[in-house]
Amino acid sequence: MTQSGVRAMKTAVLGLGLLGSEIALRLKRQGREVVGWNRGSERAEAARKRGVMLAGSPEEAIAEADIACLLLSDAEAILDTLFRGADADRLAGCIVVQMGTIAPRESRDIAEHVAAQGGEYLEAPVLGSLPEAREGNLILMAGGDPDLFERCLPVLKDLSRDPRLIGDLGQGAALKLAMNQLIAGLTATFSLSLGLVRRENIDVEQFMTLLRSSALYAKTFDKKLDKYLSHDYGAANFPLKHLHKDVRLFRRVADENALDTRLTAAIESACLQAEEQGLGDLDYSALYESFCDPSSNRET
Repeated sequence: MTQSGVRAMKTAVLGLGLLGSEIALRLKRQGREVVGWNRGSERAEAARKRGVMLAGSPEEAIAEADIACLLLSDAEAILDTLFRGADADRLAGCIVVQMGTIAPRESRDIAEHVAAQGGEYLEAPVLGSLPEAREGNLILMAGGDPDLFERCLPVLKDLSRDPRLIGDLGQGAALKLAMNQLIAGLTATFSLSLGLVRRENIDVEQFMTLLRSSALYAKTFDKKLDKYLSHDYGAANFPLKHLHKDVRLFRRVADENALDTRLTAAIESACLQAEEQGLGDLDYSALYESFCDPSSNRET
């Protein structure tokens, strides 16, 4: 690291899925030296064609970087990528920033593994989709050492206009799960309300006009409305299978915290049903199909 600190850091992005690729490209546009790696070759090649320099292995990516941003699918993928069969000092001198959705306990466990290999660890999960990633407008919820957070701020501010240090390790991860549970809950409850409106042949725009003027309104209702009405859920920025993973994870963490998870269990069941209908790779708003059978009420 130079006297200028984090701004001089070389950055690795491990996990080049939809969000990971956009984050890598955003950092590159901000003038940072970025190297990427992905477990699957298809996503890696797609990122390369868009201008991301690739490493041949996670070891190679980490060796070239001072800070490694993890956009991997879950904690198991992180453990497989960073620690299974790894050298004892593989992460020496490297800052690992975990940006995906994992459980608080999993985050703290990964932090211990990173420290054992001589690295530093910050959790910094993000909320937002591809447009927010491109514009550097993700909501970022960090947990960990305040000094490390301050050192990482120049990089984090390339991705978020207002990165927040939430508290200790695990608290950023917990808040991200709370946010994603709201995505699922809002989608499920709006689906039911819209389903009733349509079954009773109430004009949808009349319903939406009243809803928009009330305290019940959320922007996501309009953002996804066309998908519900057309039953077209393609071009997923956040596929339903990933929402299902997060709902399942939230339920597990909520159970550990002695919270009532009956509502979460119902949404998890609806996610499973939608996946069994072949909707897992489509936009998460396809959850509507589990609650409202379109075959008896498809609009022309």
